[in-house]
Amino acid sequence: MDHTWETVARLHSWLHARSRFPQEQETLLRILKLSEEVGEVAQAVIGATGQNPRKGTTHNWQDVQSELCDVIITAMVALRTLTPEAAETFAAHLELVAKRSLDT
Repeated sequence: MDHTWETVARLHSWLHARSRFPQEQETLLRILKLSEEVGEVAQAVIGATGQNPRKGTTHNWQDVQSELCDVIITAMVALRTLTPEAAETFAAHLELVAKRSLDT
């Protein structure tokens, strides 16, 4: 059985217990965290392709995969922060996107 959303709920609880900010601010900061994680994906891609001649090749494609996973996890936790029904919200939205994209 897939325990993904259970793990996301545990991560959310762990973060919530350690929060130093009011709830509204914490929610905004969790959403902003996505930008940081996406930046790390970009950094890993640049490092994997050696695009920065000063630094050369600093990452590999497994690093990119790990950073993409961090983006997904961060987005899932942010969604859970917005709604306790995160799993249902995501499933419904995924279905809409699939229908819009695949049922053409």
